[in-house]
Amino acid sequence: QVQLVESGGGLVQTGGSLRLSCAASGRTFGTYVMGWFRQAPGKEREFVAAISRAAGSTYYSDSAKGRFTISRDNTKRTVYLQMNSLKPEDTAVYYCATTTYYGNTRSADFASWGQGTQVTVSS
Repeated sequence: QVQLVESGGGLVQTGGSLRLSCAASGRTFGTYVMGWFRQAPGKEREFVAAISRAAGSTYYSDSAKGRFTISRDNTKRTVYLQMNSLKPEDTAVYYCATTTYYGNTRSADFASWGQGTQVTVSS
């Protein structure tokens, strides 16, 4: 089982940018499709983006499309989420997670999760 640790969250103004990182332990990182989710207070966890094992393909939620970019470096066992043009509604705890199948967007289909990193966007 892979262990995941997110970092890079913080407080940013509307229109600003942040880059989240998720570092994985273990040698199996490259065998997983990696995803990012977020959860705002009082709301369900929602899918943000995911990337294929070899980083050749990505898919995004409608809210992330055009503003966020997911990438990964298998040599560093790290997945990233570059977030631009941030809005107050992007405020949430952001989690990375692993899944087996490309195309999954339900949190129940993701197995290993990090502890999350807080992103706060001020208006």
